[in-house]
Amino acid sequence: MVIKASKLKVGDTIGVIAPASPPKPEPLKKALSFLEELGLDIKLGKSVHKKYGYLAGYDQERIEDIHMMFKDSDVKAIICACGGFGTGRIVSQLDYNLIKENPKIFWGYSDITFLHTAIHQKTGIVTFHGPMLSSDIGLSDVHNLTRKSFEQLFHAKDIQYTNKLSPLETVAEGIASGPVVGGNLTLLVSTLGTPFEVDTKGKILFIEDIDEKPYKVDRMMNQLKMAGKFDDASGIIIGDFKNCVAEKHEQSLTLDEVLKEHILDAGKPVLKGFHIGHSSPSIAIPLGSMGRMNTYNQTFIVETGIREDENN
Repeated sequence: MVIKASKLKVGDTIGVIAPASPPKPEPLKKALSFLEELGLDIKLGKSVHKKYGYLAGYDQERIEDIHMMFKDSDVKAIICACGGFGTGRIVSQLDYNLIKENPKIFWGYSDITFLHTAIHQKTGIVTFHGPMLSSDIGLSDVHNLTRKSFEQLFHAKDIQYTNKLSPLETVAEGIASGPVVGGNLTLLVSTLGTPFEVDTKGKILFIEDIDEKPYKVDRMMNQLKMAGKFDDASGIIIGDFKNCVAEKHEQSLTLDEVLKEHILDAGKPVLKGFHIGHSSPSIAIPLGSMGRMNTYNQTFIVETGIREDENN
């Protein structure tokens, strides 16, 4: 059963956590001001400003922040400050019964992909693959459409992605529908063989990544293919693959060649060119909500990820 949290309203409290790496202080400060401009109150997780190597505190500290935010009835949404590395270390230790009993908006991307997959598959809660605070909203040149993505949390409207947002390209023709799953390619591959392995059966699979050379994307795409994830999917959406280029072009396949070679054999409709992920603008989408893609008119529509009713 799919569970959607209530929409936000002015005056609601937002929990800000860092479940992976520590955020940069100045961009985070700027991003928190953005949330306040939206009329939201802020509650910071205890580990947000902690550092343990490349992690925002010890695993147990980051776990406690997640549990605390879901348990706190005053907190209506949980937004991740940044990604980086570390969510795969903690997913097996989360209390999914606690999370399911306290459904609320959960927002982030990149390394947060592992949490999106785990939370939705263990609880049925719709989560949001959206721009984060210190790594997106806190930048000096943040795109207005990136900011506007947060409007999804206040208004229960379907997300309609067309060529008006970015030039889309049909890789394989067709129409498909199903719940939207996916996120960062590297993290999706890291779920394979675990209790949280991404389930793509009958679903629209979305993928994106950053700073991975084509040969590394090749390896990961091949692993997803051999695991049957493309065959199982109803359709495939390709987001931004930022800086995924070879250093020596003459000795490499192109990113497009790699993606097409692994995807086309599945015979599923495929669209690419979406500004979703490590891109500017970065458009948010709800994961777990029903989606419909049509390559003939090049559209991708996803049902709202929130309930229409007001918070108590």
